[in-house]
Amino acid sequence: MMSSLDSFERKIDQLLAIMHGLRSENETLRLRVTTLEAEKSALNHKIIVTCERLAALRDQLPEMPEP
Repeated sequence: MMSSLDSFERKIDQLLAIMHGLRSENETLRLRVTTLEAEKSALNHKIIVTCERLAALRDQLPEMPEP
């Protein structure tokens, strides 16, 4: 009886350790997602600015005569 209780206690301890590890990993992943979302937003802004600059440069080009 004590042996099965000891075994059960070890299994519970293992589950708790796994649970704590997963919680820690989950928090790390949440922080990573937040960081990547901020980076994505900054890159999207740079793309928009670049497209606007390219459009402005395109508008400054002289018209090519039709062949």
